[in-house]
Parts: sequence; C-alpha cells; structure tokens
Amino acid sequence: MAETLPSIVEQELLGLKGLLWGTEIKDDIFRRWSQGFYFSSSEKSALEQSEGGPCAIIAPVQAFIIKNLLIKYKDLNFRERVTTELQSKILVNALCEILGQCSTEKYYIVRLCNHEHESETQLDGDRNENVSNYSEALDPSKFHENLDLISFSSLEDVSKYYLENVETVNGRFGVLLFLYSVILTRGLQQVRSECGDSHAWIDETYGYGSQSLINLMITGRATTYVWDHYQDVAGLKLKGIEKQSHVGFITIMEYLRYCTVGSFYKNPIHPVWVVGSDTHLTVLFSDEIRLVSPETKSEQARRIFKSFDPDGNNFISSDKLQEVLQALDLVSEIEYVNIMMKKLDGESLGIILLNAFMDEFFPKEECSTPDMFTLVHYNGLAQSNVNGQVQYHVGSAILLESDIKSVCESNSMLTVLQTKWPSIEVNWCDGKTPSLN
Repeated sequence: MAETLPSIVEQELLGLKGLLWGTEIKDDIFRRWSQGFYFSSSEKSALEQSEGGPCAIIAPVQAFIIKNLLIKYKDLNFRERVTTELQSKILVNALCEILGQCSTEKYYIVRLCNHEHESETQLDGDRNENVSNYSEALDPSKFHENLDLISFSSLEDVSKYYLENVETVNGRFGVLLFLYSVILTRGLQQVRSECGDSHAWIDETYGYGSQSLINLMITGRATTYVWDHYQDVAGLKLKGIEKQSHVGFITIMEYLRYCTVGSFYKNPIHPVWVVGSDTHLTVLFSDEIRLVSPETKSEQARRIFKSFDPDGNNFISSDKLQEVLQALDLVSEIEYVNIMMKKLDGESLGIILLNAFMDEFFPKEECSTPDMFTLVHYNGLAQSNVNGQVQYHVGSAILLESDIKSVCESNSMLTVLQTKWPSIEVNWCDGKTPSLN
C-alpha cells in the first residue's frame, strides 16, 4: 500500500536539495539533468542520454538492465528479444533492484504533485528543442515546490506503481525523481554519514555526479571510495565497498592514480561494469560468465601480490614478502621469510619479481578467465557513438601471455580495460574503438 507523507516532505527534500545541488542550482545544469528514461530507437534495450551530466544515474540503471537480460537470455541474443512492449518492464525491474539495495523495509518514491509536467512523456525528434519550450517546467524552484513523497512497504508495490505510472520515469524529470527516491529510500541521514562529502553531489560547474552518488546507485551505499572494505590513509580509516557488487566499476582515474579500485568492483557477481572516464560513465559487458568465476589460488596470489605493488611494476620491495605470505595464509615465520627472501632476491636488489614469486609458490598456475571472449560497450550519448546512434559496440578480446602491457595513452578505452585485464587487446567491430566520453 502507498502511504503519503506530507509532514516530512519539506524538511527531507530541503536537505536532499542541499546534498545534491549545494547552495545554488544552475539553470543550465538543472536543464541537462531534466530528462526521462527512454530507449534508443536503434538499440531496444539501450537507454539514451540527452546531454552530459545524468550518466551517473543512467549508466548504473543501464548496467542493471543488461545484467538482468543476460541472466534471462544467457547470451547477446537479448538484443533481438527486447521489444517496445518489454521496455517498461525491464526498466522498472532495474529501478526496483537499485531501490532494493538501499533498504529492506520502506521504499520512498518522489513524484510531482503537479502532474501536468510529470505527464510529459518521452519526446521524439529534437528533445532538447522541445524541452526548452517548457521554461516553467525547467525552473528548479517550481520543480522542488511541486515535489511529493509516498512510501511503499514492498518492492512489489513499487513495481506496480511504476508500471501503472510509467510516465513518472519516462517523463522529463524521470531521472531526477528516481535519484531523489533512491536517496530518501536509503535515508538522508544515513547517506550523509556514509559519504562524508562536503561538496555537492552534482558538480556545480560541469554537472557531473560524484563518486558517492555513483556508488549509491551501484551498491546501495553512498561511500566515497572504491577500494575494498577500509583503507588506512594518514591514520584515517576510510570506508570503501563492503562486499562484491552485482555489477562492477572500473575507471580511467585508477590509471591516472586518483583512486584504487578494489576486487569487489573489478570482480563483480555478473560480467557487467560501469566504466568511468574523466567526464562520463558508460557500460561494458560480456556474455562470458567465466569472466566473473571464482578466483583460483594463483589468481588470488597475483591479485594480492599486486596490491603491494600499487605502481604496477610487477615487483615488490623485499621487506613486503612477509605481509604477502600472511595475506595468502602461507608460512610466514621470520626464519622462513628470510630464507625465501635470499632465494627470490639472489642479487640483493631489495625487490622480488612477480614471476619469481609465482614460480616459487604457484608453479602450476590455474586460470579461470578464458583467453578470448566478447566484450560489448554501451555509451548513452548518441553523438559519442560510432554512427551517431546509441547502439552497442562489439569487440573481440584476447588476453596475451605477458605481464608487460603496451601503454597507449591515446587509446583511453584500452587503458581503462588494462586496469582490469593488464594484458588485454581488443579488436572492435569495424576497426573503430568506442568512445568513453
């Protein structure tokens, strides 16, 4: 049953407004975020993004749509299976799953009580031109004055509501209304305690969503960092991702050393990843389930060894050997460590090479990841697609037998993929590398 909550609407929405927008909402940025969820005419299961900004919401929703389609259809044939009639259902299923990660008790749906604006469903043709004709609808003050809040005690009721009122998510404020619903379902106070952000979640200059916002959409938790569990930084314990996520996250910012992405995000439950560039979010996925199969012992060893090698040099300082052995639950008494240190660092250079370590402790390496697999990329901005239409772009990936990666900074797609698969090479359809921006 739906429950209207007029008494807390004003206070909660005022706090939410400050969290997202800061002290001032710029009309241009608000306009760019004022779009609904609508599908591409060229790719029936792909959401389209009108302008830069709301990819922080659209890309995670797209990732959950793809994840659910891969579960149902097992392969990429879902591209032909999705019909116009199915679009509302797969969208609502993804929205409900994201809300479900935020709470297990109450689900809050933000809607417009002035339904003349809410009922403006997805627009065909030049959406931006049509939107500009509704200046009143795009005014941030009027938008927030007309917000209303209802609650549901079950996701089944939420799903029923959305399917019966699909214009609330298709309409020109669908993305914002869903974002507000996610934050209030998680709880404004809880979100603030998780993120600790002092800055607005929507960048006041460029309109990009913050990492806390992205994490909330992917995991249901508004943490600021993307490493696993906690990490000690200058004496502070900073919380990252608490468990393996259903869909993952990789980013070019890790290559640029602005962050460290942990195993929970790089190795999600399903082979779907939200991909971050420095300005935009896209989605990468595969129908190869072995990409996310449980780690073998040797794969675990490589991952843990490399966690002590943040610069990606494929070696660690010798004094880290004991910590690596402890992390792998191997013999780590100091006498044994000293013997192995002399063996692995025979020239007393003060370093231990990854290959020497693996040859000693894991000589018969097992690999759960196939050498060749298909990767598919999604970018919701039509102008960023190869043919100017939102369509999936398919590539054939191969993992080379080498620990040496070929760095090509002009190829940002390859660079970000190498943060997950260091030795990967991809041949993209038509020889055209898709854009991350």
